Amino acid sequence: MPPRIGALESEVLLSRLWMEDFRNHAATELSFPRGLTVITGANGEGKTNILEAIGYLAGLRSFRGAAVDVMVREGQPSAVLRAELGIGERTRLIEAQLLAGGRNRVQVDRQPLRRARDLLGVLRVVVFSPDDLVLVKGGPGERRRFLDDVLVTLRPRNVALRADLERILRQRNTLLRQAAGRPDSMTLGTLDVWDEKLAEVGTALVAARRELTERLLPHVRAHYEVLARADTPVELTYESHWEAQGLRAALAEARQEDLRRRITTVGPHRDELVVTLGGLPARSHGSQGEQRCLVLALRLATRDLIAAEVGSTPVVLLDDVLSELDGSRARRLMGCLTSAQTILTSATGTLPPGTEPAAFYEVEAGVVTGARPTERADEGEVFS
Repeated sequence: MPPRIGALESEVLLSRLWMEDFRNHAATELSFPRGLTVITGANGEGKTNILEAIGYLAGLRSFRGAAVDVMVREGQPSAVLRAELGIGERTRLIEAQLLAGGRNRVQVDRQPLRRARDLLGVLRVVVFSPDDLVLVKGGPGERRRFLDDVLVTLRPRNVALRADLERILRQRNTLLRQAAGRPDSMTLGTLDVWDEKLAEVGTALVAARRELTERLLPHVRAHYEVLARADTPVELTYESHWEAQGLRAALAEARQEDLRRRITTVGPHRDELVVTLGGLPARSHGSQGEQRCLVLALRLATRDLIAAEVGSTPVVLLDDVLSELDGSRARRLMGCLTSAQTILTSATGTLPPGTEPAAFYEVEAGVVTGARPTERADEGEVFS
């Protein structure tokens, strides 16, 4: 059985959310109790926009991959998001102003953020979306991104490691293109410098990815067994073909090929997280139901590790996931979430038997009705 995550001493709860001119929400205010909040409404009415706003305040990006201009309500110059968090007897406030075509402004407890990475860790979320199936069915890049996102959520300082890798690869690839297959001595010397930097950063990132894979595996196995009601062996294997010889040696060996193709052909950006079920690749041999259970198990395992690492269970965001599951799997999934603050969207509002939401909202054309909060926020100007 997967471990139970109970109420933790430093548990962070999302208490309230305000959205102004965000997507199709002109002015929306919601309160969230501990436990399950259900948000229902027809497709296109603004349910997912609420989860997107919460996710944005956690990491300053849309889990739907949307640009800022798309998230600002049509015809408006900016959108404003605010979230109040409860941490024991304390409260914290996150505020973000999204400027269409401009630079966003973010504050925590009324103090401007110096760097975007300083927000990481204030509010942690785990998002379940129907699009998550790409974690199993998609290419290696989807699974590498999953690992790196979890690493950043667990330890925000890892954002620098990922940013360094991306910067070094950009610089090295630019140099390879400029060499046009005929490098001079200066180009080769500069390549040596970038190879050294890539080897250092890449080795550190892969060590972190490999450790994370090993820590995720027992949780994934346990949750999969519960969700699928099957004891089919699940394996997560991090494959890095250069690791045995070391990245410095692998880059040196691949240099001529890199110069010919004008791109870096070896490194952590080419690694793979292989997910197998019963000894066979889940990507090609798993059924749709098995693949979906694997994805849910990966997300639940992430929640478990975050709770164990930081001492607070992340807020769980479920975007119309129940519609993708049969009744028994939906019931078992909700059973895995009983101890976490969970915000669930549903087009039908139909819940598994025995599920009792603590709050219930309905959304129509960006207008929310239902369990409205009894307290009002400070509506004074925050950004001036």
